Amino acid sequence: MERTAEASRQWTFLTNHARVLIQIYRDPGIRVRDIAARCLLTERAVQRIISDLEDAGYLSHERVGRTNHYHVIDGQLRHPADAGPTIAELLSALLTPPPDAP
Repeated sequence: MERTAEASRQWTFLTNHARVLIQIYRDPGIRVRDIAARCLLTERAVQRIISDLEDAGYLSHERVGRTNHYHVIDGQLRHPADAGPTIAELLSALLTPPPDAP
C-alpha cells in the first residue's frame, strides 16, 4: 500500500485531549476561550474535551467566583500500553525543555 504525502500529514503527535490538558497543567485558572485559541480549537470542542477528561478522572474543576479553577488529577494513564509514568510525570516531561535548549 502506497502512502501519499497528504495521508502522512493528517496525524499529529499529540491529541487534542493532550493539548487541552497541557494548557490546563500550565495554567489551572485558564479560560476555555484561551485554551481554544492556543490549541486552535473551538470553545465547544474544548468544553467537550474538558468533560471527557473529567469523566475519565484526569481532571476536576472548582468554581471560583465567575471562573473555573482546574486540577489535574495525578495517576496512571488508563491504557495498559501506556503504563509507567504518571500523568504529572508525563506532562512535566512534555513541558520541560531539554538541558541543551537555548
